Amino acid sequence: MEYLRESKEGKNVHLEHLEDNVLNAGVSGGREAINFLRSLRNMLAGHTGSKINVTTKWDGAPAIFVGTNPENGKFFVGTKSVFAKNAKLNYTDKDIDENHSSGGLNEKLKLALAFLPKLGIKGVLQGDMMFSKGDIRKETIDGEEYIIFQPNTIVYAVPTKSKLAQTMLAAQIGVVFHTSYSGKTLETMKASYNIDIGHLKPTKDVWFRDASFTDASGSVTFTEEETTAITSILSNAGRVFQSIPALTLNRIAASDVFLTQIKTFNNTKVREGKKIVDTRVHTQELINYIEAKLNKEILAAKKEDTKQKRIKEKNEVMRFYRSNAIQLKQIFDLMNLIVDAKLMIIRKLETIKSIGTFVRTDNGFRITAPEGFVAVDHLGKALKLVDRLEFSHKNFTAQKAWDK
Repeated sequence: MEYLRESKEGKNVHLEHLEDNVLNAGVSGGREAINFLRSLRNMLAGHTGSKINVTTKWDGAPAIFVGTNPENGKFFVGTKSVFAKNAKLNYTDKDIDENHSSGGLNEKLKLALAFLPKLGIKGVLQGDMMFSKGDIRKETIDGEEYIIFQPNTIVYAVPTKSKLAQTMLAAQIGVVFHTSYSGKTLETMKASYNIDIGHLKPTKDVWFRDASFTDASGSVTFTEEETTAITSILSNAGRVFQSIPALTLNRIAASDVFLTQIKTFNNTKVREGKKIVDTRVHTQELINYIEAKLNKEILAAKKEDTKQKRIKEKNEVMRFYRSNAIQLKQIFDLMNLIVDAKLMIIRKLETIKSIGTFVRTDNGFRITAPEGFVAVDHLGKALKLVDRLEFSHKNFTAQKAWDK
């Protein structure tokens, strides 16, 4: 699992997990994460004045960028490389053959280029491709007939007799849009997560929608007991946050070395599906993990001056970790509380689903929740709400579409 932050240029390269904001942005990140959760708590407690918008994360692939290049007025399709230094913009099938020669991606981008111009897209949109014509098939699940498609890990299922299924079957391509871009050049374009696709022209060849989560403050609401419980968690998070020295939080955020080391180690637990229960033990394991890694790099040095340089670097790094062990424990305590509150919100949002979601197993299909959600504040800042232990486990163990 990669940890890529939204680029400095304001492009939606990769959204960060809510709890990682504590590491990514230090004091301001911790405050922001708690405020996000408080706003989501208020929204789900029925306070309609909440300044948070929630969208559903769809498990689509590939990610596509489509629209008009403001610099030449030409319609293009592409992947995340459209914002790279040597941008790969595809205006023609020939461009796609040159930039993306692999079979599956090549075919899907050509379908996108053929049919998405019919929507009359203004500016640039980013979305996830959910299916193309040959991806949909029929399957009986628990005695009911569905059409299903599996762009990545999750299998999406729609009752065959529904109007939605008929619309999908008639389409050549299906896309969920979640981000829009505007600006005078691709390089200066800014992302907006509060996307409006109302101006797009319907066509039978394209099934499309945005990622908006409908009526999150209406039929999906916390009970009084749930509101009390999450408020208690957030109060504890606030107390822990206030106790952590700002210097430690900001030093981690400012250091690519510390940030990468801590997040990489935390990610080993996510991959193993292990919750951080004892934060004191987790901190010591982190210190041992980093020391072992640095010792290995020292042993690998072939030149004496390189070896001495790495020894010096190791001593500086380990001095930071050992002298800040108590503060690191507090940071992990805070992240755990943020996760606890986040999971309460996810479980509540999962109670409404517009399309069935399953995972493929050796014994057939098992019902599962959507990949997760995205919370967007009134300033346009977006953070992921994903049950990392559950979805990561699915991602590593579930049968993919290409395994069947």
